Amino acid sequence: MKGFIKEIVIAVIIAFVIMQFIKPTIVKESSMQPTLYENNYILLNKQAYHFGEPKRGDIIVFHTGLKLENGKEKMLIKRVIGLPGETITIKEGNVYINDKMLDQSFTKDGYTDGDIENLKIPEGELFVMGDNRLVSIDSRLAEVGCVKIDDVLGKAFVRLYPFNEIRTF
Repeated sequence: MKGFIKEIVIAVIIAFVIMQFIKPTIVKESSMQPTLYENNYILLNKQAYHFGEPKRGDIIVFHTGLKLENGKEKMLIKRVIGLPGETITIKEGNVYINDKMLDQSFTKDGYTDGDIENLKIPEGELFVMGDNRLVSIDSRLAEVGCVKIDDVLGKAFVRLYPFNEIRTF
């Protein structure tokens, strides 16, 4: 009996430690197509930015001030486009970082709507957008704006479901 209790305690401790580093998440909307689709099951590295800096192209889940219909906080999943201190411009369907045009081949339509001129991203914040730019609620909208790195819940590092689409990010 002692051995059984010891095994359960060890299993609980291991599960607790894993949950400090990894958070499973289900994609709920279409704003990250064609990279992620609704009901994709992904894992987040919750400690990614405690040990390193965000990089352009990272896919993150973050807290927002937005609310769901049931009153709970709406979390968003987006791609990091602009980093702290950079200047972003969006015009004529293109995105420019520090006056250099960004490759948008990973987006659904290869086009970004909206107009932003010379927005300097504050220190400690990120400019994020979905890959499906025409439907994405992201940093282009005042209600989201630039995202504080402290508000990032985690960085997506693997898609586990659907099984035939398992991949790392």
